[in-house]
Amino acid sequence: MLRFALALFAVITSSTCKKYSCLDGETHKLKYSGKENPYCTIFVSFLTASCCYANFTEQLAHSPVIKINNSYWNRCGQLSKSCEDFTKKIECFYRCSPHAARWIHPNYSAAIRSVPLCQSFCDDWYEACKDDSICVRNWLTDWEWDESGVNHCKNKCVPYSEVYANGTDMCQSMWGESFKVSESSCLCLQMNKKDMMAIKYLLSESSEESSSVSSSEERACQRKLLKLEKLKEEEGEETR
Repeated sequence: MLRFALALFAVITSSTCKKYSCLDGETHKLKYSGKENPYCTIFVSFLTASCCYANFTEQLAHSPVIKINNSYWNRCGQLSKSCEDFTKKIECFYRCSPHAARWIHPNYSAAIRSVPLCQSFCDDWYEACKDDSICVRNWLTDWEWDESGVNHCKNKCVPYSEVYANGTDMCQSMWGESFKVSESSCLCLQMNKKDMMAIKYLLSESSEESSSVSSSEERACQRKLLKLEKLKEEEGEETR
């Protein structure tokens, strides 16, 4: 009996660690703490934002954001408020989410790969930023870094709309391999409360490919999404 209990505990612990862990980046905590970071839950409220330190999100709490650590956001002028908000959501997910490690890069433990974003999120992100300016296509690799580790433009500043063709191109290029546009409209991340449902199904997948989902999971997710939207409509009517 004791042996069975110990084995069960080991399985549960292993499952929990697999679900909730942190990437190996310099600004990430060494392990998942289970404590929310109050700022990032404003932007990514479905996540227990517990893989980042308060000093990181304090930098995001102001607007406009000038820089995060040594990375300046204003090399081509200050981002518009709407574009800045989307950039903050992405940063919060990468730095703070214990779910980000679900898509850990196989060759680099501080990076993510192929996180499934919803098409609608990518299109909205593009619309928010298309008139802002940028001097890199890949935000992670295309900068000129000086001896102090500070980023500088190598190319001239041009509108986002000249760098990226559309939301899909932007999502799948701006952070390198980090994100991909999901073929599903439900089993994908939108960086909002609806992701509570998507995460449940995405974390339960046995396949290593996060985009490989069964039709039954897709239908179940869609049913729950419709139910959630109906409840929101009813709540809205009650408050009128």
